[in-house]
Amino acid sequence: MTTLLRIDASARRSDNPMPQHNSISRQLADTFVGAWEHNLPETGIIERDLGLAPPDFISQAWIAAVFRPESERSPTQRALLTQSDTMIDELRRADIVVLSTPMYNYGMPAALKAWFDQIVRIGETFTFDLDRGDYPLEPILSGKTLVLLTSSGEFGFAGGGMREAHNHLAPHIRTLGPYLGASQIIEIGAEYQEFGGKRHAASVREAHEDAREAAERLAREVGTIRPATVAP
Repeated sequence: MTTLLRIDASARRSDNPMPQHNSISRQLADTFVGAWEHNLPETGIIERDLGLAPPDFISQAWIAAVFRPESERSPTQRALLTQSDTMIDELRRADIVVLSTPMYNYGMPAALKAWFDQIVRIGETFTFDLDRGDYPLEPILSGKTLVLLTSSGEFGFAGGGMREAHNHLAPHIRTLGPYLGASQIIEIGAEYQEFGGKRHAASVREAHEDAREAAERLAREVGTIRPATVAP
């Protein structure tokens, strides 16, 4: 059975009394997951809401625990890594990762960065070997598809756009994608939120259409998608 991991990073909910306050990125994820389940109902869904329940920030003690051999960790260190272990296990189990996030201050929300810091972890999602020369890091996970659903207040952040140089959200996530095991990354975004008007409405409408089409296409292809794997 295919497993889908849904990660939501917006601080906003999608059930506010005033619809204009709802999270656009969450709504895009709703559209994608809804279309996916319609086409492939026999799917395991794992949900983690970073916006409403942010992960802990890593600390010096956390780093010390990570770099200590597992067999030598104290009970306190093992407890400190429980949250990280749980989130990494969720990631391992997933074939499709649906990540919805707004752009905050031209980058990712702090809660999403905290999640990445918890899961991009030596010995768990990557190995480190200086014998590889100047590229000692190597991802462990593979075979997943990452669907990145974003919203932004301004516009022109895509390649060649007027604000491409200000986009520190999608490029950062693309860089980290291999450590999630992402062999394929699909990006869909809605823009113009701070401007409103017809441009914003059209951008949101197009993003929902793209999310729906991407879910339907991936669901049709899922039989040929290689299962998520972990290197021996």
